[in-house]
Amino acid sequence: MEGFLPVTRKEMEEAGITQPDFVYITGDAYVDHPSFGAAIVSRLIESLGYSICMLPQPDWHSTKDFMRFGKPRLAFLVTGGNIDSMVAHYTAAKRKRSDDMYSPGGKAGKRPDRAVITYCRKIREAYPDAAIAIGGLEASLRRFAHYDYWDDAVRPSVLADSGADLLMYGMGEHQITELCHRLGAGEPISALTDIRGTCYMCAPADTPWGAVQCPDYAQVCTDKKAYAKATRQQYDQQDEVYGKTVIQRHGGRMLVQNPPAVSLAQEELDAVYRLPFTRKVHPMYDSEGGVPGIAEVQFSVAHNRGCFGYCNFCSIALHQGRRVTCRSEESILEEAKKITAMPNFKGYIHDVGGPTANFRKPSCEKQIQTGMCKGKKCLAPTPCPALKADHKEYLGILRKLRALPKVKRVFIRSGIRFDYLLEDADESFFKELVKEHVSGQLKVAPEHCSNAVLDKMGKPHIETYNRFQKRFYEITKSIGKEQYLVPYLMSSHPGSTLNEAISLALYLRDHHIHPE
Repeated sequence: MEGFLPVTRKEMEEAGITQPDFVYITGDAYVDHPSFGAAIVSRLIESLGYSICMLPQPDWHSTKDFMRFGKPRLAFLVTGGNIDSMVAHYTAAKRKRSDDMYSPGGKAGKRPDRAVITYCRKIREAYPDAAIAIGGLEASLRRFAHYDYWDDAVRPSVLADSGADLLMYGMGEHQITELCHRLGAGEPISALTDIRGTCYMCAPADTPWGAVQCPDYAQVCTDKKAYAKATRQQYDQQDEVYGKTVIQRHGGRMLVQNPPAVSLAQEELDAVYRLPFTRKVHPMYDSEGGVPGIAEVQFSVAHNRGCFGYCNFCSIALHQGRRVTCRSEESILEEAKKITAMPNFKGYIHDVGGPTANFRKPSCEKQIQTGMCKGKKCLAPTPCPALKADHKEYLGILRKLRALPKVKRVFIRSGIRFDYLLEDADESFFKELVKEHVSGQLKVAPEHCSNAVLDKMGKPHIETYNRFQKRFYEITKSIGKEQYLVPYLMSSHPGSTLNEAISLALYLRDHHIHPE
């Protein structure tokens, strides 16, 4: 299929491939867009000169699909998809979802529960000696022994459960590049024990020296304090400057997490977004109505990675990290021009964002050399005196995007940190945000109204949100517009008692907010 990587044996052979270097298995439908991790990793592998075939949503009831391309020369690469497969399948009430935004036609049931584990076991059934590397959000966030909401129990590392050889955590470009080159040079995957941003299992006698040891799997299963200690150790070592190797025993084996991968430099990040994405859903899904997950991102631009907000309930710090990196202005404009040339572009860029839309730089200068402050937050409960809030560069990019031919409006639909925005003494961004970049509603995340709960969340106190809300509506009124804030709120965060729940209900009533 022109422009896409091979998805059938026939396409593989037509591409002149007799044995692919890699077979990439994903729990999502095949969408060749940079908002999909599978697209980034597969295009990066292709750019390095290795052949790769895509196996999206294979039938896991037999080994037939897993043998479609034969055994790859170097490795199988396995991901659950853009989100954890259990989140994709079940609501917070543990009810089965009837839809799946990352599947053809939006229909659920195209991937198994715990997709990474299931896919790896099927590969082992088909090819017992195949090299398997896992990655993506599902693998990354389950790399240590972890509490599983659906089992209501602590599960072992997904690496132990799946039987894979290597786990790549976080943003994976550096890891996959080194993996390709070293496997390509003839090293066995069992020898790849020193790649930053990866985890592996070994005999306890082979455990590297100088590592931080978490309470082991057996301990964290039964002791909540041991679990809390392990979690704190894992987060404390997530910094790319000072993070150490972390180990956790799983029975007769040791899980070893190497220090985090170094963030991509701006030039490297720009290079990733220059890869030849078709920016489309594979046409094999046309008869089923396409893949709904592309609708929100097809005309969006991701300009940054990482988040120094470091909220206690959020997984971004453990996956993308706290250090903010960003693409250059030239790279963003280049992608925007490609978007405006698409035949179905209607003049609206839906988002210029990322984990937090209005972060462009690290929160302060010292972290470049010394890393993020361990155990502290840049914005909560109050902003750090070293914080530098500056929206000039971001605002300049938004202005240039608005000036592009064919562009009618540029919206910001990723969440913004309103507390960071308020720290900027220059209101230019705030005013233009309200005037130019709100599509009727702006998403913000106060999360609660009780300061006792907000302290446990690692969020600023409600007075900060109230100050932002007041100013937002003042600016909105001054320009004669009718637009609204859409606040995200949590009803049952740890530390929230019945009193806090009542306070939140009253806050909703008093502010005329109707929850969805």
